[in-house]
Amino acid sequence: MKFRFLTCLLCGAMLFSALACGCTVDGSGDERIKVVTTVFPTYDFVREIGGDQADVTLLLTPGAESHSYEPTAADVLKIQQCDVFVYIGGVSEQWVGEVLENLNTEKTEVIRLFDCVTPIEQSHDHEHENASDEHDHHEAEYDEHIWASPLNAIRMTQEISAAMERVDPENMGLYSSNTDTYVHKLTQLDLLYRKAVQDAQYDTLIFGDRFPFRYLVEEYGLQYHAAFTGCSSETEASASTLAFLIETIQTENVPLVLYTESSTQKIADRICEATGADSAMLHSCNNVTKQELADGVTYLSLMEQNLDVLKRALSVAGEETT
Repeated sequence: MKFRFLTCLLCGAMLFSALACGCTVDGSGDERIKVVTTVFPTYDFVREIGGDQADVTLLLTPGAESHSYEPTAADVLKIQQCDVFVYIGGVSEQWVGEVLENLNTEKTEVIRLFDCVTPIEQSHDHEHENASDEHDHHEAEYDEHIWASPLNAIRMTQEISAAMERVDPENMGLYSSNTDTYVHKLTQLDLLYRKAVQDAQYDTLIFGDRFPFRYLVEEYGLQYHAAFTGCSSETEASASTLAFLIETIQTENVPLVLYTESSTQKIADRICEATGADSAMLHSCNNVTKQELADGVTYLSLMEQNLDVLKRALSVAGEETT
């Protein structure tokens, strides 16, 4: 009801504004294609595809938690005014359906990226069970971090590019050329990940944290154990979960305990203290901080950073990786 009221109110305000001024709602004179995205990876894909020809907006504020995001009136207005709206379609974006239902999107290309990949159902096979059995009663949910696989990133990029070409055929050549260049880079990234796994001494990753990397491990045939399922809202792992992760590290001599960029690192630190293992951060790429954005980080640079960490996590402790 909250989103319904918001969008209805906004649509009425927009209509009034348009009638009052007798012009388009935007009226900026900017002829660049306007693209709105919900998360950082898709924002970065659009930047690569469109270059200077794309005016791209990231709804998620840098540094914000995507799973608790709620659109503002200004955000909904941006969606109404854009040429292409790109979203993932997972659980944390359930608000999108409510917003789109109340907006006129006849002139907007709406891209739901779940439709161009094969979503993976959130599973508990590889996570150690926590104290509660509540998961057994949940309806099936799908992991929304589809960009964690570079091959999925290729599919997403191509889908977005096709939508931009449909909206702006005059710049089709630019979008197509930029897409080909970027897809080549993503293909090379995929090959580097495959080589890292092929050369690895281990095939198991330990996460003392939430686990937004299901598509990554599935793509490259890795095993994993995590303190929490997916992006669970839980903050404390059970004693049995900690014991299981500690025992696995000791038994298999796993060199690294991994955590995500938004972690407090408390669980990873406790595991490291008990085992002597090192810890390292694997970036989910879901969002970036203001400083990272200012520094020019990209999906590729974050995934290359992750590749270096992955090599360490899959190699014998103390061994140098190349």
